Amino acid sequence: MSAPRPSPSYSLTLRIEYQNQVGMLGRVTSVIGTEGGDIGAIDIVKTTRETITRDITFSARDEEHAQTIIAAVREISGIDIVHLSDRTFLLHLGGKLEISSKVPLKTRDDLSMAYVPGVARISKAIAEDPNDVFNLTIKRNTVAVISDGSELLNLGNVGPEAALPVMESKALLLKEFAGVDAFPLCLNVANVDEFVAVVKAIAPGFGAIHLEDISGPNCFEIEQKLGERLEIPVFHNDQHGTAIVVLAALINSLKIVTKAPSDLRVVINGATAAGVATARLLLTHGVRDVILCDETGALHSGREDLNGVLQSLAGDTNPRAITAGVGEALAGADVFLGFGHGGNIDPQFVFAMNSSPIVFSVAHPRPEIDPEA
Repeated sequence: MSAPRPSPSYSLTLRIEYQNQVGMLGRVTSVIGTEGGDIGAIDIVKTTRETITRDITFSARDEEHAQTIIAAVREISGIDIVHLSDRTFLLHLGGKLEISSKVPLKTRDDLSMAYVPGVARISKAIAEDPNDVFNLTIKRNTVAVISDGSELLNLGNVGPEAALPVMESKALLLKEFAGVDAFPLCLNVANVDEFVAVVKAIAPGFGAIHLEDISGPNCFEIEQKLGERLEIPVFHNDQHGTAIVVLAALINSLKIVTKAPSDLRVVINGATAAGVATARLLLTHGVRDVILCDETGALHSGREDLNGVLQSLAGDTNPRAITAGVGEALAGADVFLGFGHGGNIDPQFVFAMNSSPIVFSVAHPRPEIDPEA
C-alpha cells in the first residue's frame, strides 16, 4: 500500500535561525522535501547582517513522520530551531466557539426589555402557550451536540473531556454550513438510562438533539429511547448522517452503471453504528441482498454471538445465508461499503466482484482498500 500523503492535520511551523549565507535555506528545504514533508509558507521573521530567522510551515503524514522531519532538520549544521508550533493545536487553543449577543444593551431601556422587568412578560406568554418558546427564544435554532466519548473517531473510549474538541467541531460545522446554533455537551454518565435522563432533562432548551460518537450497542438504545420520549428531532450522526450520505452516493453511482437497487448484491464490512444504519436504510430503499460482516464474518441468523441489534438485522439481511468472511461474501457482489479499519481488505477481493463494481471505503483516516491498489 502506498504511503498516505502529508495532511494539513499535521501542519507544523518551524522557526529557524541560521547564518546569513547563500544556500542555507535551500539546505533546509531540501531536507524537508527528502523526508517527505510538504512545504507551505516560508516567511522571514528577522534579518541582520549576521543571521536570518525564518518560519517554515510544512505538512507531515502523521506525528511520527513530523518528528522524523524535525530530527533531520536538527542535524543540519548551522541551523538552530528556535521554536516549534503545531498549527492544529493553535487552531483549537481556547476552544473554537463563543456565545455572542444578538441584541444591544447600551441603554436603560435596552436592559429593561431584555432583562427584568420586561423578560417576565415573555416567560408569562410562553407559560400560557408553550409553542411560543420556538418564536421567543433560541430554541428553534439551537441544537445540542451530545456525546459520552465512548467511541470517539478512531480513538475508542477516551471519555467526555477528550470528546469536547470533536463536539465543538460538530457545532462549528452546523453554524458555518447551516446557520444553526449548536452547543457541545459531553456527559459523564455510567449507563444508558443516565444518558437518556440527562438529555431528557436538558431538552427544553434545544430544538433538536444531535448524538455523536457513542459506542454500540448503547447508541442504538439511546437513540431509540430519546426518539420515543422527546418531541424534538433526535439525530445520531454515526447512524443517520453516514447512512444518508452513503445512500445518496449509491443513488448517483447507479445512474452511471445503470443498475436497479433491487438487483444489487451489497456487502458491508463493519457492524458499527454506521454499518447497521446503512444496511437498514438500503433495505428501506429497495436493496434486497445485503450482507453485513463483522470481525468474525457475515451476520446470519445461525450465529449465537450477536447482540440484540445485530441478531435482528441478521434476520433481515443475508438472504443467501453466507456464513464465510468478507472476502467470500464479495464474490459476485456489486457494491462494497467499508466501515471497518484502514487497510484490512485485500484489494484482490474487488476483482472477484461483478463488472463495474461500486466501492465506498468510509474508514478513516485510512480507507479499507487503497484506491491506487
